[in-house]
Amino acid sequence: MPTRYYLRLPDPALARGDDPALAFRAHGAQGFAEELQDALRSSMLFDRWRMQQEAPDEVDPALGATDASATVEGEQADLHIDLSVVTRLPSALLRHRLALLAGAHWQLLDITAA
Repeated sequence: MPTRYYLRLPDPALARGDDPALAFRAHGAQGFAEELQDALRSSMLFDRWRMQQEAPDEVDPALGATDASATVEGEQADLHIDLSVVTRLPSALLRHRLALLAGAHWQLLDITAA
């Protein structure tokens, strides 16, 4: 069953992961939503991260799971950006992808059944 996650990027300018090669590049709500949606639907972000690890072949392939039906909607609200994510992926995978993309500069506001 899919889950809906309500996320916030309190300061979009800071919503960048530690590695610029993996981090968000977007500047607007729609761009952030598209990048996160791509990270959930395809394994490209995971693959780039895995290849940076000391032993890429030892990384659990389950961390690279994808959800082709994942959707992300973004909305600019004052100075922050709100994202609504619907996915079947476990929350641990969503958190991992967000850590790569935004670092620690995101907040989980709520979780509901989708």
